[in-house]
Amino acid sequence: MAKLKDLSLKPERLTGGHRLCPGCGVPAVARMALLATDAHLVVGASTGCLEVSTTIYPYTAWQCSFIHNAFENVAATISGVEAAYKALKKRGKIKDEFKFIAFGGDGGTYDIGIQSLSGAMERGHDMVYICYDNEAYQNTGNQRSSSTPMGSNTTTTPVGKESYGSVGRRKDLTAIMAAHHIPYVAQTTSDNWKDLNRKLARALEVEGPAFLNILTPCVPGWKYDGKDTINLSRLAAKTCFWPSYEVDHGKWKLNYTPKEKLPVVDFLKPQGRFRHLFSPENQHVIDELQREVDDQWEELLVRCGKK
Repeated sequence: MAKLKDLSLKPERLTGGHRLCPGCGVPAVARMALLATDAHLVVGASTGCLEVSTTIYPYTAWQCSFIHNAFENVAATISGVEAAYKALKKRGKIKDEFKFIAFGGDGGTYDIGIQSLSGAMERGHDMVYICYDNEAYQNTGNQRSSSTPMGSNTTTTPVGKESYGSVGRRKDLTAIMAAHHIPYVAQTTSDNWKDLNRKLARALEVEGPAFLNILTPCVPGWKYDGKDTINLSRLAAKTCFWPSYEVDHGKWKLNYTPKEKLPVVDFLKPQGRFRHLFSPENQHVIDELQREVDDQWEELLVRCGKK
């Protein structure tokens, strides 16, 4: 694993001056990904916060090859570039080493882009797909996605007399990708740079497809003070709302176990999107969210051989 000082001395491949929100969790994830290898990079990004905020014509924040395509097909695009690279390298027309990274938000990954993602993983392309998960379609104004937690107030699941917000459990996309039997799958948060760097480096190192799912708090969508981004990410891990683990060639490994598992309300309270849940009539939603977190944590412990 690289030292933070060494990473800080590397040239940035995502420059300052982009227009992502102050406090956004996405830039840290993107910068760490681009610093995780010294190889040439080809990066693709589906339509979303990262893409629209870093490529406002005639400017770009990307200091590497960058491709923007439609919302739903970044995995297909990068898999095609990777296949072309292999063909050209086999013919001796390319000598340099290239790595391939696709970025997508939860809307472009869990929902609209899952078909191209699944296909690219199943075909075995040597690429890394990174989902920056802010739990809604935040680029277009906080609409619900299948990553949105139960009870969350979004513009398509607004809170009112007849609604307590989003209903149903979140999709477990990390486990779905592990079920593709690809070489490497990992989940982590945007605050833990050591864990993030190690997993990104491992994903770029393995031969074949890799997938990372990274929780990235969204200031306007989650409705909190931007200075609390890192603390919110830590609370997601400490409450086990967002566990940190990896599946390396089929072996499940838990990377973080909190000394004291905090109740999920500690993660919910700082966020305006959950404010309504603290009314007495919505206590059942918090209780159900806690059961969901507990159930998934227990299942993960079993998978990782901790029980």
